[in-house]
Amino acid sequence: MTIQELDAIRAKKSDLVRVRRIVREEGEKLAKKTGYRKQVLVCGGTGCTSSHSMKVIAQLEESLKELGLSDVLIVKTGCFGLCALGPIMIVYPEGAFYAQMTPEHAKTIAEKHLIPGGQIVTELLYQGTVTKDGIIPFSETAFYKKQLRIALRNCGVIAPEDIEEAIAAGDYAALEKVLTGMTPDDVINEMLASGLRGRGGAGFPTGRKWAFAKASQGNVKYVCCNADEGDPGAFMDRSVLEGDPHCVLEAMAIAGYAIGSSHGFIYVRAEYPVAVERLKIAIRQAREYGLLGKNILGSGFDFDIEIRLGAGAFVCGEETALMRSIEGHRGEPRPRPPFPAVKGLFGKPTILNNVETWANVNPIIMNGAAWFSSIGTPTSSGTKVFALGGKITNVGLVEVPMGTTLREIVEEIGGGIPNGKKFKAAQTGGPSGGCIPAEYIDIPIDYDSLLSIGSMMGSGGMIILDEDTCMVDIAKFYLEFTADESCGKCTPCRIGTKRLLQLLTKITEGKGEPEDLEKIEELSNHMKQSSLCALGQSAPNPILSTLRYFREEYVEHIEKKICRAGVCKALFTYYVDPKKCKGCTLCARNCPVHAISGSVKQPHVIDTAKCVKCGLCIANCKFGAIERR
Repeated sequence: MTIQELDAIRAKKSDLVRVRRIVREEGEKLAKKTGYRKQVLVCGGTGCTSSHSMKVIAQLEESLKELGLSDVLIVKTGCFGLCALGPIMIVYPEGAFYAQMTPEHAKTIAEKHLIPGGQIVTELLYQGTVTKDGIIPFSETAFYKKQLRIALRNCGVIAPEDIEEAIAAGDYAALEKVLTGMTPDDVINEMLASGLRGRGGAGFPTGRKWAFAKASQGNVKYVCCNADEGDPGAFMDRSVLEGDPHCVLEAMAIAGYAIGSSHGFIYVRAEYPVAVERLKIAIRQAREYGLLGKNILGSGFDFDIEIRLGAGAFVCGEETALMRSIEGHRGEPRPRPPFPAVKGLFGKPTILNNVETWANVNPIIMNGAAWFSSIGTPTSSGTKVFALGGKITNVGLVEVPMGTTLREIVEEIGGGIPNGKKFKAAQTGGPSGGCIPAEYIDIPIDYDSLLSIGSMMGSGGMIILDEDTCMVDIAKFYLEFTADESCGKCTPCRIGTKRLLQLLTKITEGKGEPEDLEKIEELSNHMKQSSLCALGQSAPNPILSTLRYFREEYVEHIEKKICRAGVCKALFTYYVDPKKCKGCTLCARNCPVHAISGSVKQPHVIDTAKCVKCGLCIANCKFGAIERR
């Protein structure tokens, strides 16, 4: 492909994409130029797909055919972010944001909104866009207003399986700029000046990593993408790959040019079938359009990319273990130094960045390092994508400037804690991170601030915990995960995680002793100092942070044999209050082990020896007669 052909594609499809970024008056004008009166964007990401968004699309297509509407374009996009309300549909040029769509809803919208002269179906809109003064753009809602989408700029905007839409939205413009007017040193200097730090967890400066690899001697060098997203509850990288795979391919090619590499690998979880399929399509299209392969844009630069599927081992998120897996070996870390920039994949100089890091490269090249470094904080430039989950109203994907406070994320963007519960903590960084207690809810979210209170940024999982959460149980949950995922290569991690888990299990079963806390802290510190890789070094973090801020809960489990949250089953029993019980028998009829007895209209009794503490009795009691003690 020539630069002229690239420009022709932009000219042909840019208005189509611009309609989706500009709503109402100007959008109406642009819509006439595109040939489509309406564009209907339906989320095709994993979250909405699992909620049957493909059935919504099928019904839309059928309804439009029945109505004879050939001037309405249906676009299957990536994630819009507000996953709790999926499937999501947005109709342009109005920007009408429909939520929790069903095929029946899609038919109604086609018949009432998509017809010429149709009106927005207000009752099916995301109610955050409906105010007493009328309908507001979804970008003005509490969930979106404080977000700044850089890495996610094209997710939910373009059809990810159409390279021409990606080009029209700006993908490959940075590659063109680099190949036609920048030297490799220019590229690296721009990355250094931007202050971009790796978004995979460690936060190492991206430009420095590229500079080390460029300076390393070798005829063969490699560029790798870490898409082995393994943290429980994390789906940031998956969403970028599903919504804008071309931004990753372009960034890897730019890095290849900068360090002198002609070959790249994307290591992606096999459990991400939608992301894998869209990556395959994107790579094939990029090759067909001459944006991967030989002599890219007539510059003489060659670069191509292969996909390697991971088998689900969490440790393969560590860079040296990932590279060994690509080589065909068991995924185990190796000692460093030498670092991958000197001796990495197949023993050659290699750079490895995660998906979100790659997604920031195009905007930095196109807008300049000064623009990017002006966003965020002096030591944490740009934005960060978080997978917001747990006890929060607006579960979903958010991207905010570094330095945004935890309170803003929880109370404004996240919509607060549901059911009137109190915020207790936020767990960041996944199994490698820590818990941020309520006393630090106003802390700015950036690399250094989180480290200062015993947590970490990690890849971007943020799990919100409310007052019904047992912090000892949370620590145990993450230890169960890391103990299971340890590769077993080094003794501190292999034995240490299991021993820590035994101690935590002992405490949650009501068998804990005061000296157990000293053992936990001593073993945790040994693991942090002597484990081979970051998995073992960071595995104790959830325990140490909960001990630091919620030590009284550990003490209660050990000394008083109580779990204030009522989570640890060994530390409570169920009891029927005879003054409240009406004898309706619902609890007895729903008890799976027949542990509840009593006559109709008479108070019932729970046999604690039989009770398995499943909680079905509480869930079915309409009178609040069953309590935990």
